[in-house]
Amino acid sequence: MNDARSTAEMTRRATLTGGALVGIGLAEGLLNPASAAAAASRDDSRYERGLAVLHETSGEAGAAVIESLRDIAPDLGRFVVEFAYGDVYSRAGLDLRERELSTVAALAAQGDAAPQLEFHIGAALHVGVRPEEVIEALIHIVPFMGFPRALNAVAVARKVFADRGVSFEPPVMDDPRDRYLRGTQKLVEIDGHHGLEVIESLKDIAPDLGRFIVEFTFGDVYHRPWLSPRRRQLVTVAALTAFGDTAPQLRVHIGAALNVGLSPAQVVETLIHVVPYAGFPRVLNAIGVAREVFEKRNTPVR
Repeated sequence: MNDARSTAEMTRRATLTGGALVGIGLAEGLLNPASAAAAASRDDSRYERGLAVLHETSGEAGAAVIESLRDIAPDLGRFVVEFAYGDVYSRAGLDLRERELSTVAALAAQGDAAPQLEFHIGAALHVGVRPEEVIEALIHIVPFMGFPRALNAVAVARKVFADRGVSFEPPVMDDPRDRYLRGTQKLVEIDGHHGLEVIESLKDIAPDLGRFIVEFTFGDVYHRPWLSPRRRQLVTVAALTAFGDTAPQLRVHIGAALNVGLSPAQVVETLIHVVPYAGFPRVLNAIGVAREVFEKRNTPVR
């Protein structure tokens, strides 16, 4: 019995060691030059694909960022090209305008990424996002992340617009209807009657908080027509994911994303898109929430 256990353990260790040696050999091109060449070719393909997408989204600005890293962290630049753009941005499921709006939302939500936000507001304009949509996305994060982050992000947008000579007539909301009434209608449209249950649950402890949610979040912000319901939910889901520690709210708004016509696959794609900007842990947490929502609705990802 001991001999058999010893033999099995030796086999296991040999397999693990062999695997490690194969990995080293492939990396150095020693054990299987053909396989090493194929791996290098795949990496070249990712880099070339990433460069093409980076140029499509940002023009020459992207190449300048990568070049600026050459003297201190060239591999970081390579990771940006290969992973962020070659692996993530090049995926199907969202168009480049939706991806850049999601990026702007994720960066604005974090509140300390002004240089990156400046780059991606420029990229959003480059791929066809209208200036009023950029501003609308930044206004939209106020109920979720607060005024300071939105104000800081709008200041960045102002600089980008000025640098690019972008001028537009900023839209101003003019709706004389009762804020609570229009907010209730929009809440039901976006979240269904579950949204009203959330408001009702606050009546015994903070009824005014419930009223503020209806009047401000849905009556004032969601009701604005300058960003489609679909794009509002992309912005919301990306921002909540990047902000972190928002599982209950993310659960509601992933459901709302489905309500306004986003597919489960598009929701998942939005979450994956946030990885380069907020990291794997927050996105893994958000994926867990999405799984719960999809299972509860019996809506598989296709």
